[in-house]
Amino acid sequence: MNPLQKVTVCAPAHLHAGNFDLTGDLGRLYGTVGFAIDLPLEVEVSKAKGIKAEDKSAHKFTKRFVDKFDLEGAEVNVKREIPKFVGVGFHTTLALSIGVALSKLYGLNLSVEDVSLIMGRGTVTALGVYAFKTGGFIVEGGFKVDSRSRMVPPLIFQGAVPKNWFFVVAIPNESRQRIAEMRENEDEILGNLKVMPKELSDELSRLVLVKLMPAFVEKDLKSFGEALTAFNQKLGRFWRDYQEGTYCSRVVEEGVKIMLSRGSSACQTSWGPTFYSIVKGKRNAENLAEELKQFLSKNGGGEVFVAQANNHGASVSES
Repeated sequence: MNPLQKVTVCAPAHLHAGNFDLTGDLGRLYGTVGFAIDLPLEVEVSKAKGIKAEDKSAHKFTKRFVDKFDLEGAEVNVKREIPKFVGVGFHTTLALSIGVALSKLYGLNLSVEDVSLIMGRGTVTALGVYAFKTGGFIVEGGFKVDSRSRMVPPLIFQGAVPKNWFFVVAIPNESRQRIAEMRENEDEILGNLKVMPKELSDELSRLVLVKLMPAFVEKDLKSFGEALTAFNQKLGRFWRDYQEGTYCSRVVEEGVKIMLSRGSSACQTSWGPTFYSIVKGKRNAENLAEELKQFLSKNGGGEVFVAQANNHGASVSES
C-alpha cells in the first residue's frame, strides 16, 4: 500500500454572536455563541522537504507545527480562501486545517483540540474549534481563568441549524482596513479589557439559557432572532470604546436596521465589519441580500452572500 502523500481539508467559516461572561467571578471567562456556515476554506497539504506555502499565515502555521514535531516538511496550497480580517474565522480555520492535515500525513493521531493548542488558536474562544469539529449552532462554556492558553473551552451545546434557515451575510468595505489593523493588536486589547459588570454577565447568560437555546430547540426563529439580536446589541454597547457605538461603524448600524425591518435578527460578528441575519426561506434571504447589495453600493461597496449552515464541520480526504 502506498504511504499517504496528500491530505485535503475543507472547513467552514464561522460567525460570532458574542461572549456571555466577561466578569470571571465564577471561575470562567468568555463563553461563546455562534454558527458554522457553508463558506468553505480548502487547503491541500502534501509531504515535502522544508516548508512551501505562498500564503504568509499558512507558512507561519505550518512552521509552528513542523518545528513542534521535528517533521521533514510540507507543501501547503490554499485552494479556496474565506475573507480575511472580517470576523469569519480565516486564521483559526486555516491553522486547524493545516494542523489536522499534517497530523494525518505524519500519523500523529491528534484531536482537533490538540491541534488548536499547538497552533495557539481556540483558547480564548473555541467557536472556531467547534465550527471545524462539529459545525452547527454552538455554545461553548469559556476557559478557566487560571488556564488560559492551556485549555480549549468545553462545548456545552451544539445543534443542527434547520435547512430552511438561511444566513444573509454582508461585508462592507468601509472600516475594513481600520478593523484589520485593530486585529493586529487584539491580544493587547483583550489583555487589558475592562471587567464586565456582573449584572450584565448575568443578563447575557440568562438570555442565552432561557430564551436563545430553548427557541433554537423549538425551531422558533422569531424568538431565537430576538434573543440573538438583543444579546449582540448588549455586548456591542459594552465594546463601544472600540467601536462607533453599538456597532463598528455607521454603515453596519444602518445595515442592521435594514435587516431588522425584514426579520427578527441582526448581528455583528466579532469586531466586524461583517454583519448577518438569519432568514427563513431562500427567497426571503435572496430578497434581503439584494436590498443590502444596493445599500452597500451606495455606502463604500462590499459583498453580500446567502449561505446555509454547515452542520457537520470539516471534511478530510486522503490520497
